[in-house]
Amino acid sequence: MEVDVMKQQVIGEVRAGGPIGAVTVSDSIRDTEVGVIGQQQWEEICRRRGEGQSISAIARDLGLDRKTVRSGLRQPTWAPYRRETVRVSLLETHMEWLRERAAQVGYSARILHQELCRDRGFTGSYELVKVAVRPLRADAAVASVTQMRFETAPGEQAQVDWGQVTVRLGEVSRKVHVFVMTLGYSRRAYAEGYLNEQMPSLLAAHENAFAHFGGCCMTVLYDRMRTVTDGTTQERDGRLRARLNSTFEAFAEHWGFQVRLCRPYRAQTKGKVESGVKYIKRNFVPGRSFNDLEDFNAQLMGWQAEVADLRTHGTMHQRPIDRFAEEARALTPFAGQRSFLQAMVRERVVAEDWMVTLDTNRYSVPFKLIGKTVQVTREGGQWMIRYNGRVVAEHAVLAGRLQLSVKPEHGPGAAMRNQRQRFAEPLSRSPVAKPADREVEVRDLAVYEQLLREAA
Repeated sequence: MEVDVMKQQVIGEVRAGGPIGAVTVSDSIRDTEVGVIGQQQWEEICRRRGEGQSISAIARDLGLDRKTVRSGLRQPTWAPYRRETVRVSLLETHMEWLRERAAQVGYSARILHQELCRDRGFTGSYELVKVAVRPLRADAAVASVTQMRFETAPGEQAQVDWGQVTVRLGEVSRKVHVFVMTLGYSRRAYAEGYLNEQMPSLLAAHENAFAHFGGCCMTVLYDRMRTVTDGTTQERDGRLRARLNSTFEAFAEHWGFQVRLCRPYRAQTKGKVESGVKYIKRNFVPGRSFNDLEDFNAQLMGWQAEVADLRTHGTMHQRPIDRFAEEARALTPFAGQRSFLQAMVRERVVAEDWMVTLDTNRYSVPFKLIGKTVQVTREGGQWMIRYNGRVVAEHAVLAGRLQLSVKPEHGPGAAMRNQRQRFAEPLSRSPVAKPADREVEVRDLAVYEQLLREAA
């Protein structure tokens, strides 16, 4: 009943030309010409009629004339309104752009006309753009009134998002980036904290979530985060779509799921995971203290198992862990499949300081490989660096940024020392050697530079 009252209030605002959310409605729906309805309006009219609602009730609820409702019901398919064929033809090549851009500028025909003339060579009038924008604005108004929660079948979709919380890790206040993946059907979630939202963190978090659930959904929904898209668009199926980041696209192909993106400025379509992020911020974080990031994640994992999975969900009115029993059978299993991070081979050219860069950190390799191309793979917590198929260096993966891992035996000083020891006279076996007989060890200067950085 309360929802119906709210709908009536919003429809009243639409009739009066008032704003709806972030959409500026400068013209009322009744100001549009008779018979002008958007696609979402037409679909809503057909849906309500199919449920047995009368034409008068549909017209009253949606703020339309009864003749418009009858006209819409007579149409087998929806078709956009065109006032003058000659004038509208000027916009035909710009309509896809117009639909994408209109929501971003609040359906302002004035702004759209200016941009069309300035950037796209449009020669038509402002009135032509104004008429074309009216049904788009009306669609947005109706969508905001009739928006319904989108439910998915078991294993059909998961949603992913990041949340940020500021907590104390030991004696230092740090911002922790919390990765959250929520399964659409059961609402069971996986969360893990990281110090950044970079690609390695995103991919590792996905693989940890897949292991936690025992598989993956067919599709995963994201907003347009910079690690998922590369910021450009491409035309596919007659529409402009965001181009995926090549690394993330390869990751999705490796694990066999499809990437879905929220429409621009419609992030509410992934509301399930956003609710999960808010739940962590409000229920897990308050009143807790953490020794370090590892302790943060240990407590978070325990909270998920003991609290989040066992609560009665406010929307589903069931425990996520109980609904997950049904969803688990529909997930794509990954038992025995190799990690993408470990399968991915990264090529690096050895710099003049005999170092290679991996995820902003630098690692040493034998200096004789300066200028050579080496292959790097991650195996567990180790970087394995190979040249011509042979392992030439191993390093533990550094957790931070802009750090240095140097092994003295990789430097030129080690080669000179080994050569001297090979051709030197055997040392006396006397228990105490004379000072003149002691050999001074030669160390590469990079070792001292690293010690100075750690001391600072």
